[in-house]
This record gives sequence, structure tokens and C-alpha cells, in this order.
Amino acid sequence: MLDNDPEVAAGWFFRAAEQGYADAQFNLGLMYANGEGVPQDIAQAADLFKKAAEQGHVDAQNNLGAMYFTGEGVARDEKKAVEWFEKAAAQGNEDARANLEAIKASGK
Repeated sequence: MLDNDPEVAAGWFFRAAEQGYADAQFNLGLMYANGEGVPQDIAQAADLFKKAAEQGHVDAQNNLGAMYFTGEGVARDEKKAVEWFEKAAAQGNEDARANLEAIKASGK
């Protein structure tokens, strides 16, 4: 069995993220968001999610939408949140669809 070493994983994800790999950017973003293997840094997580989202990474799009909606790691911007949720929903992300429905139901 391999040992689960978040710091080593973060190092590998960092190398791949620097080369533009969306999956690595997303995974490293999760690590920064959770403070797993790296110090927690929500702004860094948002930056990594944005890089992955711009490449079409559906989960990064949804996470970035959530961050814009709450203002966590980025300036709160409901319009940008909806845009990212719409992109993720268009790719079949059910969480993004639910987020959009919740925003609609709140009358916004």
C-alpha cells in the first residue's frame, strides 16, 4: 500500500498545474481550499480553480461559481457566479444546476 502523503501529492500537483493541466490545477485548488498538504489559502484556491475553469474543467467551474457567490477567496459577484454555474450546468454538472435553481428560487 502506498502511504497517503498530502505534501508529496501537493508537490506533484503543483508541477503539473504549472504546466497548465486543468485536473492538477483543480486538485491543487482543493488542497489549498482545505489546507491539505499545503497551508490553507482560499485566494490561491480560487486562482487555481479559475485557471482550470477557463480550460473547461466542470467541477472547477462549479467551485468557482460558489466562491463568487459567497465571496470566499474572491470579491463577491453574483453575476460571475451565475455565469460559472451556467457553464458547469451546460456540461451536465448537477450541483451547478441546483445552485442556479436555488438562486432563481431566491428571486435573484
